[in-house]
Amino acid sequence: MATPQLSIVIPAYNESARIEQTLGRVMACVDGQGWDAEVLVVDDGSTDRTVEIVHAWMERYPRLHLIQNEGNRGKGYSVRNGLLQAAGKVVMFTDADLSAPMEEAERLLKAIADGADVAIGSRWMDRTRQTIHQPLYRRFFGRCFNGVTRTVMGLPFKDTQCGFKAFRREAAQIIFRLQRIERWGFDPEVLFIARKLGYTIREVPVTWGHDERSRMSYLRDGMKMLEEMAAIRGNSIAGRYDRDIAALKDTSSMVTPPVKQGKTSASIQG
Repeated sequence: MATPQLSIVIPAYNESARIEQTLGRVMACVDGQGWDAEVLVVDDGSTDRTVEIVHAWMERYPRLHLIQNEGNRGKGYSVRNGLLQAAGKVVMFTDADLSAPMEEAERLLKAIADGADVAIGSRWMDRTRQTIHQPLYRRFFGRCFNGVTRTVMGLPFKDTQCGFKAFRREAAQIIFRLQRIERWGFDPEVLFIARKLGYTIREVPVTWGHDERSRMSYLRDGMKMLEEMAAIRGNSIAGRYDRDIAALKDTSSMVTPPVKQGKTSASIQG
């Protein structure tokens, strides 16, 4: 099978209630837009019918693939695992709730085509594009976290956490091999690494609607994310990222050939 132009990675954990609708919308968009694309669902140790449902859809769509993590590792690990196995010339990930409609990927793809190495969807660059607003407390904690992220990590973006990002494949192969955070705090780490590597990052306003079924707890997960921010900052101060980057004498050796996809693919380690 020829190398696709685009790979769409969807991390999933116990998504049986909505994965069918998600796949329906994604595959309809791929067909409707005429994209040359593959879709990879990364199952993060689901205990419900998520895997069974994806397998059923794979019978209908030969470019839909399933990757299964070895147990529950976290969203950051799932995104990393999927993007490192993606074959597309441009690779992206989207949340399973499709809070940003799949059609909005055209905005990310245009940014990449215009020269960006990384394109990140933003809920806050143009608030008029928000179709369903978050509850006030979620907006408050979200903006507080983004403020802390901008201050502590020096990231100049209005929205680091939107689960809608695209990368040139070569950039993704390097960035995600340097990633250390495996759970919710991986987004700012990935952007932090990309900036250290000198990649061009473009923030793009996207249409976005809050999904009330979001599993993220701003108290529990917010505290964990702050711990992860401290870990990223500590890694930076200790020079770990600089040493890892300096060790890349020939970064082309880190760009792995596309993995042949089957009904399941082994998890990439390390």
